[in-house]
Amino acid sequence: MSTGLRGARKARGWSQERLVREIEQFARQNLMDVASTASLRVYVSEWENDRRTISDRYARILRQLLGLTDEELRNAPPAQTASAADGYDDLLSRIDSASSVGASVVKTFNDQTELLRTMDRQRGAAALVDQMTGHLAALEDALNFAVLPTARRPVALALAGASTLAAWQAIDSGAVERAWRHYELAKHAARDAEEPMYLAHAMGEQAYVLCEAGRPALAVDLVRDAQRTVGKAGSPRLRAWLYAAEAEVCAHAGMADDCRRALDAAMASIPPGPEDRDPDMVSIFLNGAHLARWRGNILALLGEDGAVTSLYDALEVMDPTFVRARGGLHTDLAQAHLMRGEYEEAHTQLRQARLLAGRTGSVRQRRRVDLLTSRL
Repeated sequence: MSTGLRGARKARGWSQERLVREIEQFARQNLMDVASTASLRVYVSEWENDRRTISDRYARILRQLLGLTDEELRNAPPAQTASAADGYDDLLSRIDSASSVGASVVKTFNDQTELLRTMDRQRGAAALVDQMTGHLAALEDALNFAVLPTARRPVALALAGASTLAAWQAIDSGAVERAWRHYELAKHAARDAEEPMYLAHAMGEQAYVLCEAGRPALAVDLVRDAQRTVGKAGSPRLRAWLYAAEAEVCAHAGMADDCRRALDAAMASIPPGPEDRDPDMVSIFLNGAHLARWRGNILALLGEDGAVTSLYDALEVMDPTFVRARGGLHTDLAQAHLMRGEYEEAHTQLRQARLLAGRTGSVRQRRRVDLLTSRL
């Protein structure tokens, strides 16, 4: 796990000098005063070697540059806070407040999640770490003191969606332990809300943590358990998503025949038309065009020639606001070209992928780009 300032900096391929430049640029853009360049060079070295404490002002800058929580940045365990309720009066006040959370407040929570989702898609996860941390804390607080199911379920459902988004952002920032904990929170919230679709989605995404940690066979088991969890109650779009996720982790596990069967099932399940949001599962963006891109990625993992055509077709129709996804698509194309021995084309795609990974601050994409670059 990339904890602490040094680990997060290296995960992005930044030198200490690059970090100093990023701090200065952030300060200019946000009208903040920071130390001179020479002093910042000293600060970065001392911060990384535990010879200087990171002040709150610089911690705010570094969190948004590197996508870390305050605990991860400072290599410290979460602060122990006092009990939420110091007496019965305070406890009852919180319970009363939670019971008054109505549809309009839940809608505000969900609108905030959707805003963070849109910003993440376009700008990347790193700059949103403070907002997401505060958003989850507010949702957890509302749920912790809600007593009756009628009050708990809508808040729990909102928390399940927000936690899954936060987990994917943590993966993108290289904070895999945080991602795992967020997925566990999402699963608990989905069970509380009695929403098997949200539970299955969280399980399916959590499988990617296992896959990238080097346990693809266990990831396959988890995705298949997610499919059993939702059963026939899931929407066609969610079933298509779970089949595609199964196909991808099967490809990583070397299970080519299982991969192709799951991919065929995904293609057969996806609803027709351009709509990509499911009214029953708003956390998923998936239509035929998105699935074509996903299929190309999976075919590239299998080393099949059809991958390149599928991926270029997907690039033609991709929404330009999906900046991080576009970077991933260029990485997929690089991998497909490499499998065909087309090194010049692969180099061109990797150059574009690296540019977009830098633009969104995606550690996950940067790692993929570095790995493929090492094969050129």
